[in-house]
Amino acid sequence: MDFGVVLQTDPPASRVVEYARQAELNGFSHVWTFDSHLLWEEPYVIFSQILAQTRRVTVGPMVTNPATRDWTVTASLFATLNEMFGNRTVCGIGRGDSAVRVINGKPVTLAALRESVGVIRGLANGEQVEHRGNLFQFPWSFGSKLPIWIAAYGPKALALAGEIADGFILQLADPDITAWSIAAVRKAAADAGRDPSAVTICVAAPAYVTDGSAAQDAHARDQCRWFGGMVGNHVADIVARYGADGVAVPAALTDYIAGRADYDYNEHGRADNAHTAFVPDEMIDRFALIGPIARQVERLQELESLGVDQYALYLQHDAKSETLAAYGEHVLPAVNVRRTARS
Repeated sequence: MDFGVVLQTDPPASRVVEYARQAELNGFSHVWTFDSHLLWEEPYVIFSQILAQTRRVTVGPMVTNPATRDWTVTASLFATLNEMFGNRTVCGIGRGDSAVRVINGKPVTLAALRESVGVIRGLANGEQVEHRGNLFQFPWSFGSKLPIWIAAYGPKALALAGEIADGFILQLADPDITAWSIAAVRKAAADAGRDPSAVTICVAAPAYVTDGSAAQDAHARDQCRWFGGMVGNHVADIVARYGADGVAVPAALTDYIAGRADYDYNEHGRADNAHTAFVPDEMIDRFALIGPIARQVERLQELESLGVDQYALYLQHDAKSETLAAYGEHVLPAVNVRRTARS
């Protein structure tokens, strides 16, 4: 299993780069960032510095969207980074959440998302694409390869991921919902004539390592409660479209938002978010990885058995370096057991 880390681009940017360096030193393969241009600093500028100061990690947004950035500009950004640093980028993309809502916009339609993926991937891979009635191609781009991973929750978005995406991002770590989501993506891939195993599966959620005591576990839950609020924004959209009867979408994904009230995007993704009181401890334990190393390894092995290829841990809490070190020293070796030199 690969491991990624998801960072916010809060200033100073040099600290974000340092966490990326720590992640690589601890064996992480991917460094992701939020992409909301009003809430945080510009990620693509920081990606350039991360790539310059590391050797192997792949970088990308978790996630960008087709609404706030022109598709051809997005493609150019990735193709340029690939030319500079050798195909070490991945484009996580969705319909849009904080980046569009904070400017009073709305998520794009799935049709627009589908079209944007074709344009961004085609241009970033050096191909000629049709867009807005013309044919476009980067005359300077040679050898760039950009995988595109779609973030999704609802049935139609999951189907789109299976039909066209190189990877699928699920932003929660609940095994039951993960199994349901992967099955939907793989079915859509098979129905589209694709090899279902060709779609990389990424689960993204916070992780907080504790000693297993009630006090530390409670503190960790409070540090990660924001994540349930973030997921709740997406779930609220799904409930509005499909209902909360547990037919189209699992009840485990919809039940907990009954007490959801107003949400302030100025506190989006922050441990001290005051608008996440509706998220119960039970959902934090299901959606995130909270507890001692053994408990986290057990959950990761369960996710791997379901077909998860990468676990990307959100690092928005008060134990960033400690979590990276614990994963590097204990969790990664336990999940990915090394071969012995002699047997």
